[in-house]
Amino acid sequence: MPEASSFPPDDPSGLRAMIAALEAENAAMWTETTRLTAVVKAHEALVQALQIRIARHQPQKFGASSEKIEREIEQLELALEALEAAASAAREPAGEEPEAELTVAEPAPTRRKPKVSEATPSERIALDPGNASCDCGGELRLVGEDMSEVLELISARLKVIESARPKKSCRRCEKITQTPAPARPIPRSMAGPGLLANILVSKFDIVSTERDLRPQGADIPASTLVDWCGQGVRVLSPLVARIRADVMTADRLHANDTPVRVLDRAKRLEGLGKASKEGRIWTDLRDDRPWDGTAPPSLACFFSPDRKNVHPQGHLAEFSGILQADAYTGFKALYECAATGAVRIRKAACRVHLRRDIHDVRTGTKSEIAREAPDRIGALCDIEREITGGSAEERRRVRQTRTRPLAEDFKAWSETRLERVSGKSALAKAFRYALRHWPSFTLFLEDGRVAIDNTPAERAIKAVMIGRKNWLFAGADAGGDILAESMTIIESAKLSGHVPEAYLADPVARIGDHKINRLDELLPWNCMPLAQEAKAVA
Repeated sequence: MPEASSFPPDDPSGLRAMIAALEAENAAMWTETTRLTAVVKAHEALVQALQIRIARHQPQKFGASSEKIEREIEQLELALEALEAAASAAREPAGEEPEAELTVAEPAPTRRKPKVSEATPSERIALDPGNASCDCGGELRLVGEDMSEVLELISARLKVIESARPKKSCRRCEKITQTPAPARPIPRSMAGPGLLANILVSKFDIVSTERDLRPQGADIPASTLVDWCGQGVRVLSPLVARIRADVMTADRLHANDTPVRVLDRAKRLEGLGKASKEGRIWTDLRDDRPWDGTAPPSLACFFSPDRKNVHPQGHLAEFSGILQADAYTGFKALYECAATGAVRIRKAACRVHLRRDIHDVRTGTKSEIAREAPDRIGALCDIEREITGGSAEERRRVRQTRTRPLAEDFKAWSETRLERVSGKSALAKAFRYALRHWPSFTLFLEDGRVAIDNTPAERAIKAVMIGRKNWLFAGADAGGDILAESMTIIESAKLSGHVPEAYLADPVARIGDHKINRLDELLPWNCMPLAQEAKAVA
């Protein structure tokens, strides 16, 4: 900000420079506003198309294929809900709640307000500025108060929290003094942090469900819950970005991906073809607990509309180290040498995937060779279970003395058995893959930090795999992004020992007033889980 004496500048060239800077700033703001408006309009168009399709299906609910029609209506409604949440997250948040006596020039879209039963418990909080004197030294007197309400969920019970802010005026100078209104997770919203955390976890953790709070004394419209859900994800997005960035600082990651059904926006709007396409949720897991590492475990989830190799290359662009993943060819480019000859990412293969492939052959063919191979790999895994939790050096030492001889014996055995099976068989394919990538399969022998398999990533992605049975659709691409952001913070909270709902309520309540340079204080691994907190108090 220029000094008062030099504002505005007397020099015409300085004035022109100032005008040019302001015009550039306005143009940037206009571009971002236009972009957000376009995103919201696109979401609204797709929502309208879905609503029309659902309406067309409704008269067909009775007949020979009524069950199929009802199922499609149910899934379309779930997809519509995801789209509305994504649209809500894309909108610019409303400003802070105005004073009671002010009016809003452009009212928000009309929504039915939550109805709260008189029997619902309530709590009054008085934010009184006290009886201290005014800045001028005069005595304060009460002239009125402002009242606002927040619907909160405490120990799975709803409670209305009334925040009263008495207004006091100075008897000498008539200056009005009032305590500032506490920040809300979502401006102008009635959702308290505990209730918002409950809605997010209910939506994205394992199952997709609409929370029915009517038995507890509150009738909240489904549209309001969806809006709160989208806005809640937006509130937490700075933490999600911080978790993702922190995961990429690791020097060893587990990677995996799983399909999710996503509405095809273009075909849906045109009424052509199938309703959905196959998107992916990618997970990158940092977990140093098996070798007693000090870095906190955390998970970064990303969404993509397809499985092209550009997506893992994109979200792993800042990562360098060892990547433990399956045999997906899309990872191949990550392991290639740079022009300088340096390798940014080294591959660690998964023996459990190899064992599983051979086991499938054993189940289908009853082959004696296919029976022996899983047992040999299982012997290696037995040693791993014994050394889990030990230091990296201790694990490396045990692997060198006990595991390496078994691994080398398995390699020699595989080479001889490969000559005895059909070259086109699934068993031969599994053996050839293991021998071709042998350095990746034995990297764990040289580095005690590396796991023998990629099962930690499979466990981490289990919530998505279970949840997709209930969602079927993740909405459009924006709904997939919302899902990935939610899973990032929910699953990272679990890895830090938190009950997700209990953890989320804390950053949701505090992030609005929290300094951006102290955002790390709200990360899951920097907050004490409830069990430890209770133990510390005791």
